[in-house]
Amino acid sequence: MMIRLENITKTYRLGEVDLAVLKGITLSVKQGELVALMGTSGSGKTTLMNILGCLDRPTDGRYWLDGQEISRLSADERALLRNRKIGFVFQNFNLLPRTSALDNVLMPLLYDPVGVSNHEGRERAAALLELVGLAERMDHEPAQLSGGQQQRVAIARSLINRPLILFADEPTGNLDSRTSEEILGMFQRLNQQEGITIILVTHDAAVAEHAQRAIHIRDGLIADGTFTARGDEPAAGSPATAVSGREGSS
Repeated sequence: MMIRLENITKTYRLGEVDLAVLKGITLSVKQGELVALMGTSGSGKTTLMNILGCLDRPTDGRYWLDGQEISRLSADERALLRNRKIGFVFQNFNLLPRTSALDNVLMPLLYDPVGVSNHEGRERAAALLELVGLAERMDHEPAQLSGGQQQRVAIARSLINRPLILFADEPTGNLDSRTSEEILGMFQRLNQQEGITIILVTHDAAVAEHAQRAIHIRDGLIADGTFTARGDEPAAGSPATAVSGREGSS
């Protein structure tokens, strides 16, 4: 099992008031699944994604990621885990201006404690840009790329550390409908062909239709009616070495 949560809660202290955002979330995600995490603004889905992505930790409950219990890790320990196992794609592409696509993809390697040689890193980045269809745009800066191309760079960047799991937070929110379909199709191919576990965080049912399963969050709880969106089986086997290069626990 890639993700397992047991009774996860998150409460924020606002002055004299405790605000319960997550009220007892229990769920699991298998290795190789493509899952949509759905909810309206204020439902708790962003808070849940932050916990799943090790950007925050729960107030209570237990969280296992790739077989490791991580609920009480320190901020530094969570950062190390993110670097080793997790990739992120956001609505705003967050690319560095006046920096080539290749160098944008390389950026996360600067924070890799193990270290990758410059030659290996550039080869890896070039291979990922080719994977996302930007082999001819490696030297282009963000201002020279369309929105869809910028998101492809962001996807390649999210894969540079060979993560086991990819979180995409409203990844098509700034894209037109045709480009959105292209990007969502790319996530499906990464999931099916490379075996990467992907969680799409969205409020849009049309985006969720590209997932195998949708998990609905309402008022800090898993809502009734979690369903299979596409009906596909999770991708089989371990992620391919070309992208993830790791064995995931089941």
